Amino acid sequence: MIPASLQSQYTPLARPPSAARPAHVLLACTGSVASIKVPLMVQALLKYAHVHVHVVATKASLHFFDKDSLSPAPYTTSDLAALNRAAGTPEEAALHAQVPRVCVWTDEEEWSSWTQVGDPVLHIELRRWADLVLIAPCSADTLAKICHGLCDNVLTSFLRALSPSTPTWLFPAMNTLMYLHPFTAPQLEQVQTQLGYQVYGPISKRLACGDLVGTGAMCEWKDIVAMVVDHFGLQL
Repeated sequence: MIPASLQSQYTPLARPPSAARPAHVLLACTGSVASIKVPLMVQALLKYAHVHVHVVATKASLHFFDKDSLSPAPYTTSDLAALNRAAGTPEEAALHAQVPRVCVWTDEEEWSSWTQVGDPVLHIELRRWADLVLIAPCSADTLAKICHGLCDNVLTSFLRALSPSTPTWLFPAMNTLMYLHPFTAPQLEQVQTQLGYQVYGPISKRLACGDLVGTGAMCEWKDIVAMVVDHFGLQL
């Protein structure tokens, strides 16, 4: 049982969400080539009204997209903490109107934002903020880290701190032989049965590594966006 003080303090979401209380989508991306689809997913989601997207990127994932092109407006951990403190108060709507609709968080922000006791901790503030978590793509490396409880970056620390009540969807993406490795099936079962994650995919297609066709690719990014739209009842 999660204590009430650790549950979301935000105003409950309407369907569809509103300007005063937009949907909070946290997109966690990892070191899979499928991370090249992250900008496409973000841009597609932002076409809908009243949805904000925070991207949490591992160092390896940044090899596949330019984070500065996604998040041009400055936004800090302290800004996020201020929004979280306003959750459930009359100030919540006003602050939502002022914050950027998209931002990207990395390990650099996790450490640079904290200098002393009392400073906000990024992975905790992200946990307080998220309405829905997409781990898309989830590499074999990150899947193994989640199953073993490792917290060696902002993404895995966030997932370890996440409330079980927050819907979390995991989209595996890896080479076919990595997917068929004996460790993979038990790990995917573990995140479902022990953590309550929902796992979608992988699918079979021509893989970026050069193998002709095999199972291991992330679900089509448009399908992931459509799932989010349906989940929140988003409207254009």
